[in-house]
Amino acid sequence: MRSFGLDEFLFLLQSFGWTLLLSALAFACGAVGGLAIALLRTSPYGWLRAIAAGYIVVFQGTPLLMQLFVIYYGVALLAIDVNAWLALAIGLMLHASAYLGEIWRGVIFAVPKGQEEAAKALGLKYWNRMIYVVLPQALRMALPSTVGFLVQLIKGTSLAAIIGFTEVTRAGQIISNATYQPLLVFGIVGAFYFALCWPLSLFSDRLEKRFAAAR
Repeated sequence: MRSFGLDEFLFLLQSFGWTLLLSALAFACGAVGGLAIALLRTSPYGWLRAIAAGYIVVFQGTPLLMQLFVIYYGVALLAIDVNAWLALAIGLMLHASAYLGEIWRGVIFAVPKGQEEAAKALGLKYWNRMIYVVLPQALRMALPSTVGFLVQLIKGTSLAAIIGFTEVTRAGQIISNATYQPLLVFGIVGAFYFALCWPLSLFSDRLEKRFAAAR
């Protein structure tokens, strides 16, 4: 048995970097997918709205852990070699796009109808109305809930430990098994998450109060 020292702390810190990278990649790609889902959900074509709604139902109606298992082990059954990092990135991206798509659909509908009708009266087509009139207002209103979801996504990356990817929670398990000091190790792991998520939560609350006061 070894004791907890500087090397163990640096290993946790390095693994926390993987947590940050995984969160950033999943959020960035999920945001692109979420915008596409939101636009499909508000499309004038019923079949596009139905496809996007089905996508959201699947990813919001099943646990994130199960989605990660299906992508990681399911793809392997098709004889396609996929490592844990890629499987996690894809799984979290799909998960994020479903939730962000639904969040952004809600704020698109929250934009006053008069704005879109005025743009329509000026002769703007659907995509131009969305890009130049509706989306700038909707995305601004969506900021508090989007930041709030980012906090949930960061904490959700801890599930990566289940399929063997060494992010900070998995690193904590490894060090805890070696040092038999779980309280100390997971206290540090929790402090890493808290140091990242707490400021984001405060920022989300502040944005929400600011937008509420501006209405």
